[in-house]
Amino acid sequence: MDNKELLAKADSLVKIALKKGADAADAVLFEGSDISVSCRNGELEELSRSEGYDIGLRVFIGKKQAIISSSDKSEASFAQIAEKAISMAKVVPEDKYAGLAPNELLANDYPQIEMMDVNEPSVETLLSKVKETEEAALKQEGVTNSEGASASYAWHSIALSTSLGFSGAYTRSSSGLSVSVIAGKNDTGMERDSAYSASVFFDDLKTPYEIGEEAGKRAFARLNSRKVKTGVYPVVYEPRVAKGLLSNLLAAINGSSISKGTSFLKDQLGQKIFASEVNVFEDPHMKRGHASKPFDAEGVANSSNMIIEEGVLQHWILDCYSANKLGLQTNGHAVRGTTSSPVPGTTNVNFVNGKQSEADMIASIKSGFYVTDVFGNGVNLITGDYSRGASGFWIEDGKISFPVSEMTIAGNLTDIFASMILADNLEYKTAINSPSIFIPKMTVAGS
Repeated sequence: MDNKELLAKADSLVKIALKKGADAADAVLFEGSDISVSCRNGELEELSRSEGYDIGLRVFIGKKQAIISSSDKSEASFAQIAEKAISMAKVVPEDKYAGLAPNELLANDYPQIEMMDVNEPSVETLLSKVKETEEAALKQEGVTNSEGASASYAWHSIALSTSLGFSGAYTRSSSGLSVSVIAGKNDTGMERDSAYSASVFFDDLKTPYEIGEEAGKRAFARLNSRKVKTGVYPVVYEPRVAKGLLSNLLAAINGSSISKGTSFLKDQLGQKIFASEVNVFEDPHMKRGHASKPFDAEGVANSSNMIIEEGVLQHWILDCYSANKLGLQTNGHAVRGTTSSPVPGTTNVNFVNGKQSEADMIASIKSGFYVTDVFGNGVNLITGDYSRGASGFWIEDGKISFPVSEMTIAGNLTDIFASMILADNLEYKTAINSPSIFIPKMTVAGS
């Protein structure tokens, strides 16, 4: 977890690559550790700990580039790594869009963000939390069995150096606690559900009782589910599935898709694609944010921004490569590993709270679907066609009436985005978050 040492190695590797004949180069180093504990019915099932160290070197010979990765920590190996990368770059085709981020965009003065929990929990603490969570879930009405509970803690350090003068490093931690249980018996039908909590700091996790109670109640509420008649109905997504619609938006405006022309939103920059009340906000410097970072994976400065403002699409999600293909400038959204070039990605993104409560949305519905789970990969980002398997609860006369399962919800994301209404119950649980979402009309297929 010594960022100075990690960064010194990244700087050294870049210098060696230049001495060996590269015209330009960047190096990214990852170091980290994670520990996880799981149990089932009170018995320890798995205890694992892993540590990792990876190096990625990218070199350029003109507009030719090559990438090589290694896990060898010794600086004695750096010359060999650089030589191999350069020999590869000499024989690959030119790529006119490849290159390092220009100096004027680099984050030479980047913020220090609170995103590292140095107090690693002990194995005993993790195991205690796991058992307490499972016990709380098993005590809930109707719960008959456990599929297991788990807890984890991890930290990862990232160092990046480029031959154009950028040099920076940071460390981020993450923690998690979850449980999955079964309600019901064979003669009455059985249902499973789960609950989890994720945070940057271990002490910010929900309590074991809160997680266990949520999982148990969710599983019990699903018992005796049925289907409803196929038709067109209003649909309300609860927050933990509503964020999937935000993920669909982010994938559709990703620079890689836009530069290839493979997104249904490829012609919508600067256009109104949501109602005026809909806003999408990104904050890469959020205190204790799940995906916070002080700079992007090319060393470019990043900052908070409105992706959607009053319903209007403000910009694409760009790294240098996709920006070059589009004739634009990167906006600091590069992500990468050690084995491939940077690609566009996001940090902490959320729909901004709306003005209606979820309760009022449900109360306004004569007959409709409250979705608590979706499954299946039924989203075509080229056409916007959307079809997902779903389960949840049926709404009758403004009230949750009975559980439903084996349903399908379908529509087109163009229409879904244009008609959606946001509730006011946003919570920051992961890197991508959404309040409940109301869609006035969707095709719901059941019996």
